[in-house]
Amino acid sequence: MKQGNIQWYWIAGGGVILLFAVLLSIRLDVFSRTDPMLPWRTTPVVKPLRSDDHWMAITQAKRKIGYAHRTLTPTEKGYRLEESIMVRINTMGIVQDMRMKTQSDLHADMTLSAFNFDLQSQLFHFVVRGIIKGKEATIHYGTPTAPRKMFLPLQETPHLSNSMFDSLRGKKLKTGDEIEIYVFDPASMGQRPVSLKVMGEETITVMGQQRKALKLDVDFMGARQFAWLGEEGDVLREEGLLGMTLERVTKEEALDGLTLLASADLTEVASIDANIAIDEPDALTKMTIRLANIDTKPLFLNGGRQHFKNNLLTIEKEPWPAADAKKEHSGEITKFLQPSPFIQADDPVVVKQVKKIISPQDSDAVKAKKIVDWLYRHIEKRPVLSVPNATETLENRVGDCNEHAVLLAAMARAAGIPAQVEAGLVYQRGRFYYHAWNVLYLGEWITADATLGKIPADVTHIRLVRGGADRQVDLMGVIGKLKLEILETKP
Repeated sequence: MKQGNIQWYWIAGGGVILLFAVLLSIRLDVFSRTDPMLPWRTTPVVKPLRSDDHWMAITQAKRKIGYAHRTLTPTEKGYRLEESIMVRINTMGIVQDMRMKTQSDLHADMTLSAFNFDLQSQLFHFVVRGIIKGKEATIHYGTPTAPRKMFLPLQETPHLSNSMFDSLRGKKLKTGDEIEIYVFDPASMGQRPVSLKVMGEETITVMGQQRKALKLDVDFMGARQFAWLGEEGDVLREEGLLGMTLERVTKEEALDGLTLLASADLTEVASIDANIAIDEPDALTKMTIRLANIDTKPLFLNGGRQHFKNNLLTIEKEPWPAADAKKEHSGEITKFLQPSPFIQADDPVVVKQVKKIISPQDSDAVKAKKIVDWLYRHIEKRPVLSVPNATETLENRVGDCNEHAVLLAAMARAAGIPAQVEAGLVYQRGRFYYHAWNVLYLGEWITADATLGKIPADVTHIRLVRGGADRQVDLMGVIGKLKLEILETKP
């Protein structure tokens, strides 16, 4: 594609897309366990639950953007839980529909036996299916035509998050009770704790009627969400990240597509205003900023080119390694040469493409530059609603920063260069947008942004986390909260 035709806001901000998909999939399909060390915990359901079938309207900033449908049906061995969701998302000025479906078989005590998860958007299709035996899940994931297999250890026998609310039915909860669960998200293959706190009873209006409800405060990685449960334990309303709300409605109201609108541009909603303008980010060698209003403990702020102390973060541009710099890889570094679920460095198609780009006599630095340049020129910059996958990105030749980052990681590893994914913020025309890029080991870790065609990346790339999709989930507690102030820039 012609790079001159790329609109500036299409090359930054894609980092929030994956998080929105994860947020929705957490709503749809998670494994959980109760913590026996907490003052209140669930016990297995002994009274059979009746069939349940309800619809939810999804709004964002008071605009209807989609719907969800859930059914719970008793079976001979337990229950069948099915749930589907459709949302119309505006990201970087492009409107796309995203559909997610989950189908789960549950034992009588609501523990999970098997599941199927399906995420589909305009360009991409991602599926995960799993069978649970004890504390291990056998997972098949990827595209419908080329799934991969993995074995995933689980901390406890899993439950489904939605069945968690069912397991609360009949319990005498009181204000102040706390529950902690561990969730598994099929979109990121990550496991994280979620804390729930009973806030008390409220009366809310649902489908034109006054309903008594128990309000729960749900804390997922610092992202505050709320759920209102009816007197029978059914979910009446949920409010979450980026102004998203789910509310019980009739089937007709849920499916009314004539009034269905796209969300507000999520990349703009999540972006952060810069207190000063930066005319030439590439010309800077150093930047110091103050961070506020977030818990920095889950983040990776200190290390490499970043120095963090007393809420002050200094970022210095890395020098380009000398041509004869030694590239010996320790055991800790070598693991970043290995393929991983979404970074298929051993895939024959990836390996074949890398061999076309580099030469055997190239140094690692030359290889890195060639691969970054090839990605910048050959992968179309377009926001994508899916789970970033290196092989699928290479096949479709399109993606936002997440797709560029996983593909660069896979190609670099295939070329013998250890690579990781980083995510955080990048400056573009007066604002900081959530973004993803890479670090490549060239004697030292060097930043590389294939979306922008930069190696090393400029100092306005603010690393908040390092790792794959499971690590990017840690940004949930940052979006909508982080405040930053540029204190100094140095050319």
